[in-house]
Amino acid sequence: MTDRDDMMIEKFFNQAAQQQIEDHGFTERVMQSLPERKLLTAHRMSQLWTLFCIVVALTLFYMFGGWHTLQGLFVGGLRMMLGWLEVLMVTAPTAEIPVPINPMALALLVAFVLIYLPYRIGHKLSAAL
Repeated sequence: MTDRDDMMIEKFFNQAAQQQIEDHGFTERVMQSLPERKLLTAHRMSQLWTLFCIVVALTLFYMFGGWHTLQGLFVGGLRMMLGWLEVLMVTAPTAEIPVPINPMALALLVAFVLIYLPYRIGHKLSAAL
């Protein structure tokens, strides 16, 4: 499109935006008859229902030992990762790696990122609770 076409389109839409459609007050009557209180009440009920569900979920989480379950999942995952790292450290020296990478340094880096950092975060979270 050219600048001339753009100017024509802009002129057309500016004229269309300035037009007023006479509806003999219909729009104003509709806007005044909308139920504002019902919308506010429904929004408030939605907020209260959300709060109730959160309180119930946290209560059930506490009652059924959810924190201990999460700790067990974390410890189990940690033990699984340690097993994978053990297998990596045992088998890596026997495998040929085309790029000169020290397998022990790689294993330590992976251990730090995957084990130590989540452990510290979990420790801080448990101390906060």
